[in-house]
Amino acid sequence: MNATRPEPVAVTQSVISAEASVVALQAAVSRAMELGVRINVAVADSGGNLAGFLRMPGAFLQSIDIAIDKAYTAAGFGFSTKDWMKLIGHDEGMKLGFSARPRLVVFGGGLPIRVGGELIGGIGVSGASEAQDEDCARAALAALGAE
Repeated sequence: MNATRPEPVAVTQSVISAEASVVALQAAVSRAMELGVRINVAVADSGGNLAGFLRMPGAFLQSIDIAIDKAYTAAGFGFSTKDWMKLIGHDEGMKLGFSARPRLVVFGGGLPIRVGGELIGGIGVSGASEAQDEDCARAALAALGAE
């Protein structure tokens, strides 16, 4: 190790492929159709960048940004958006601090995408109930063979 700079200078970060993003989006929409709901669904890569998005006709317009932010939150932190409140607990400072952060979502519908234990992205679904949103996101993970 060099005393003046840490080694290595660059690291490899895996991200979800464009092809896998399409599979995930289509699986989430297919599940929504089975449930009879209309959703917006977004996939973010492991850096939180938008990798793909689909909006079903008639899905709530306000849910577009919510779906994108759910994917961003799940990818950025590597756990379900639904788990945020469990982690914060009764810490009022954390509740106030996190609620002031733009793009952070603390309710269900956003899941990390992991393959072989490696975080490659996140998926966010919005437009139905919290349980239905998460169901659609889980269908996307299943279509990818992701954890």
